Amino acid sequence: MYIGRIVSVAQTEDGRLCAMYRVSSRSFPNRQAIVNKDKVTIVPKPGYEQDLLKNPYISYNCLKSILDGEVVVLSNGSHTDPIAEKILNGTPTRDAIAMVLMALDFEKDEYATPRIVAVVDKADGSGWLGVVRSDGLEVRRMDLMPGRYFYVATYLENFISTCHGGVFPAQTADGACDFILHGGVFAERTHPITAVCALATEEGFEVAVKNVET
Repeated sequence: MYIGRIVSVAQTEDGRLCAMYRVSSRSFPNRQAIVNKDKVTIVPKPGYEQDLLKNPYISYNCLKSILDGEVVVLSNGSHTDPIAEKILNGTPTRDAIAMVLMALDFEKDEYATPRIVAVVDKADGSGWLGVVRSDGLEVRRMDLMPGRYFYVATYLENFISTCHGGVFPAQTADGACDFILHGGVFAERTHPITAVCALATEEGFEVAVKNVET
């Protein structure tokens, strides 16, 4: 089943926060994730830069780490940075997500692609999911528990529900990348391209990236 891009929040068995993002794409599979200090950017692979002329939404910062590594924002588009900036400036997480999603709205491509976002905050142990579609907007703090995850996607499973979740087995950021690409229910979600995951550590968040060979 194809559900497009996916964001997820989770908690490891020993109680550490995790945020995950997966790019799944049928139209633009030739993309990769590039790590650069406090952010991760989705860009076309070398030789496919012209894809940006076909769709301007395919390149963006998907991860932003702020507040000295206490908060991580993950999303499927240009809303990553403004959400991070609002949180950095003191806006409550719920309000930051809602304000930016309402302002930018769903992507104006041929699929009316929803914008999705996940935020994890070590200060209060919270994990948030947000989505704006053509028919509505949802923001929710998820009831995280050890060894569990929740997710929302751009298509079909593009509403926030406790039914969209399950057992979270990963213990490392690299393992979280493997999980959202090929583990559990995600093994049945097709066309994986790349995964970006952030897992809480004593110093902040460990970030891992895994690009699927296509």
